[in-house]
Amino acid sequence: MIKQDRLVKTFLDLVQIDSPSGEEEAIAQELTRRLTALGFSVQRDAHGNVIASEPGPDPLLLSAHMDTVEPGRGVKPRIAGDRIVTDGTTVLGGDCKAGVSSILEGLESIKEDGAKRTPVQVVFTRGEEIGLVGAKNLDFSLIKAKRGVVFDGNGPPSKITIASPTYTGFDVEVKGRAAHAGAEPEKGISAIRIAAEIISGLPQGRLDPETTFNVGLIKGGAVRNAVPENASFSGEFRSRNKATLERVRGEFLAALQAARGRHPEAVITEKLYTDFTGYSMPPDHPTVQQIAKVLASIGMRAEPAPSGGGTDGNIMNLHGVQCVVIGMSTQEMHTTREYVPIADLVSTARFCHALLTTR
Repeated sequence: MIKQDRLVKTFLDLVQIDSPSGEEEAIAQELTRRLTALGFSVQRDAHGNVIASEPGPDPLLLSAHMDTVEPGRGVKPRIAGDRIVTDGTTVLGGDCKAGVSSILEGLESIKEDGAKRTPVQVVFTRGEEIGLVGAKNLDFSLIKAKRGVVFDGNGPPSKITIASPTYTGFDVEVKGRAAHAGAEPEKGISAIRIAAEIISGLPQGRLDPETTFNVGLIKGGAVRNAVPENASFSGEFRSRNKATLERVRGEFLAALQAARGRHPEAVITEKLYTDFTGYSMPPDHPTVQQIAKVLASIGMRAEPAPSGGGTDGNIMNLHGVQCVVIGMSTQEMHTTREYVPIADLVSTARFCHALLTTR
């Protein structure tokens, strides 16, 4: 039986262990200790991901990430009515420690009950928040599971992510020519003006139900009284439709080429990279249907839907581990307003318990 007080205490304890991306060692050691106490054989791969295994055929993967976004140091959680909140100076860290806590409580409650369950592998990754880095560097030779659940979605566990986009990032650099802005501006070529011109011609925001485009960073110039020689900007576009993704990529490159034609003396360079690859499962996929069955067993209705974000699930699916992502109770993640409804946290742990014991 899930014990709410123990679950809440575990969550409160974990969020008070600082673990911003790249600084997960303390939380990794604590989770190693807890998983070992549950009877798992725990190891760390070369990147520092935590991998807990046990004997048994066809294990089910349970996964969440250890890192949190900033500001995430010195988290001071408190219970406010039916919610767990922060003091407003940091994120809560429910993303993704609500998922971690639910997995731990689900396993602990089954062990305590002496119930039979399916074999599992537990994977807690590093660096998810900075580009799924831990999952990308996960030693998949250690992963025996071929199916699994990633606890990293927004909202209650009934929220099932069945599709996620492919993400393309870009960095653009513009090199013009410096000149004194007051004495001889005619000799200059403003890199900032060219960058602004390019950006103004690019799409922005939601392009269609499956596609978004955003320029998120821009910088340039050195001093106020000089024509700026250098400027750069970075952004992303993502889509769940491969054809649309290629079309947007082509339009982006065409906009840069057109700017080169208008400004032949400037140098415009770009780098494009795929940060993660999308996946899609139909609502009637066996894995989705299994999760819907488990949710029904605890009185919840499955709500499968696509997402515009990426998780470790993208990387797991790419490597042949068939995963879906479920909500793990967090609301308003990545903000200092982040909170976790206690009832949803309990539901997530109950889902984990039922997932492992439902035949």
